[in-house]
Amino acid sequence: MTDTPVFRPPSFRPSCSRLSRRSLLATGLAVLAAPAVLTMSSRMAAAQSLADIKSKGKLVVGIQGDNPPWGFLNSQGVQEGYDADIAKLFGKELGLPVEFVPTAVANRIPALVTGRVDVLFATMGMYPDRAKAIQFSKPYAANDIVLVAPKSTVIKTNADMKNVIIGVARSSAQDTAVTKAAPEGTTIRRFDDDAATIQAMLSGQVQAVGANQFYPLRLNKAQPDTYERKLDFVRQYNGAGTRLGQKEWNATINAFIDKIKANGELAKVYQTWMGFAPPEFPETLEGIPFTVG
Repeated sequence: MTDTPVFRPPSFRPSCSRLSRRSLLATGLAVLAAPAVLTMSSRMAAAQSLADIKSKGKLVVGIQGDNPPWGFLNSQGVQEGYDADIAKLFGKELGLPVEFVPTAVANRIPALVTGRVDVLFATMGMYPDRAKAIQFSKPYAANDIVLVAPKSTVIKTNADMKNVIIGVARSSAQDTAVTKAAPEGTTIRRFDDDAATIQAMLSGQVQAVGANQFYPLRLNKAQPDTYERKLDFVRQYNGAGTRLGQKEWNATINAFIDKIKANGELAKVYQTWMGFAPPEFPETLEGIPFTVG
């Protein structure tokens, strides 16, 4: 897998609580999508067609800017990563240069529905609550959501989560998975993004983190042979995100995804950044339409 640059996490502000499992889950799901508010915002954003986007002369892509290997800035300040390469291929397909707008986990959907970006290639896990706020494409990536901790920390079951302080990126798939799995009384600290969550683990502010499949690589790069996966929660699929009701734009993205799956370009990019072949992608996901009805 391609090496990633040494990242210097931004400052962060943890939010710590000892709420009930039910309260935590309700809060996490509400923040994850806030469908009613975001759906209203999406209606306020101007409708977009392919012609509208081409008339601007560029494709504006929302991406996670600090989450290697999905998206990150290299030492020259250039956006790289799996999502970045897929977005660049899409721009090439449209004949448009790509302008990247780095986003944090919690502001990806607002950036889209308010019209700040044209599309999200931003590690967007496909979940029914999010599908009420944005339109997903067909899946083009997969990501395992897990719990990571030092090898010396004993966590064998969900019940063991109560014995440690767990960090998660606020409003992320990890936040939802940990909140759902954690027993009553578990302390969960929420941070602004992946980089801040990883830094909290490295600095000892938390003893475990809700993670994607690449957290162990990033953590062990900083502190070699220290961290491992403890619990596996769910395999999520990632899709490109567009605003609700944009039928032509959604169809254009789906046609592009079908094309790069068929011609091997997606597999090539996947191997470059993930270090293994892409999985079989599902034809349907319950509660998540891939096309505009």
